[in-house]
Amino acid sequence: MNDRTEPQDRADPRRADTGETFAPTARATPTSAGQPAGAAKGSDASLAGRSPPAPPARRRRALRWTLLVVVPLVALVAGAVFWLLGGRYVETDNAFVKADKVPVSAEVSGAVVEVFVDENQVVRAGQPLFRLDPAPFQVALSKAEAKLGQVRTDLAAMKAGYREKQAQIALASTQLEFARKEQAREADLAARNFISASKLDDARKSVQIAQQQLQAQQEDLHRIAASLGGGIDLPLEAHPTWRAALAEREQARLDLSRVEVRASLDGTISHLPKPGQFLAAGATAASLVADARPWVEANFPEKDLTYVHPGQPVTVQIDTYPDRDWTGVVESLSPATGSEFSILPPQNASGNWVKVAQRVPLRVRLDPQADAPRLRAGMSATVRVDTGHRRSLFGFSF
Repeated sequence: MNDRTEPQDRADPRRADTGETFAPTARATPTSAGQPAGAAKGSDASLAGRSPPAPPARRRRALRWTLLVVVPLVALVAGAVFWLLGGRYVETDNAFVKADKVPVSAEVSGAVVEVFVDENQVVRAGQPLFRLDPAPFQVALSKAEAKLGQVRTDLAAMKAGYREKQAQIALASTQLEFARKEQAREADLAARNFISASKLDDARKSVQIAQQQLQAQQEDLHRIAASLGGGIDLPLEAHPTWRAALAEREQARLDLSRVEVRASLDGTISHLPKPGQFLAAGATAASLVADARPWVEANFPEKDLTYVHPGQPVTVQIDTYPDRDWTGVVESLSPATGSEFSILPPQNASGNWVKVAQRVPLRVRLDPQADAPRLRAGMSATVRVDTGHRRSLFGFSF
């Protein structure tokens, strides 16, 4: 066997100082009978010109060090920094723009005859919105005024009756005095036996009748005085009947003035009634949404409110205006969770109770901005509260 066919099991001494190893070269196979000798030589030359396929050992050690030490250390440091910076801000997208919504209702019942504004129109406080049919209330006012005049006449008649009764009492007193004198004369004549006993009895009877008539007239005078409110000298305006009739007239005037419904504050009016529609007193006829001071109501999970309190700064983003931010402060926190104000609160005392994270409404007062776009009630928002709380790890914090 010659050197060409001898196995190359030994490493090349020229490569030993570099730390690189090479796989042994393949054995040369004898030239087959049908293959030319030049073809075998060309194959050996192509194998000798190829680079080694395995990476260097130093590069592999560096890669192993990076994957096992550097990458976990960087991830640990990044996680610690993220954790330290994560406790200051709390954020939720369960937030909505709110505004004062005033239901507009008529204070009297009636049919709508005219509507002065359009749907979704901006109105000012005191501006007329719609008007009811005033005819029934004008009739009621006329009746109240007529009743007031009747009361005036009745009171004047009662005062005249009071004076008449006083005259009748004076007459009854005179008759009683005359009857008593007549009884005294009849008694003197009866004592002398000039008249019979029956005439004396008639005289006594006349005295008793006069006394009863006088008493009846006096009682009737007291009744008239009570009807006049205590006496004839009481002013007409102080009489209870007069005051009641006057109040009815004022109520009729008030009802007549209420046929025209006006806006109670500045805002946007919607859901207006239609002409001819009958409105019951107190029933909602339209909705007025105030435009002056909108606010944001954010529903935070209870675990996020540990360090939240009124006065903290807030950043608000409205979904309708994604390129603009609003600033504000935490105005107040609800005294109870949202489920406590629901119509059907959860029955936590039942055996099927499952613990669910509750949400507490938080009210955000927005700072006024002159060039800010108009906010509408119900718009979705994202609220971020700066609690100012800083986490610490082994005494270190940002």
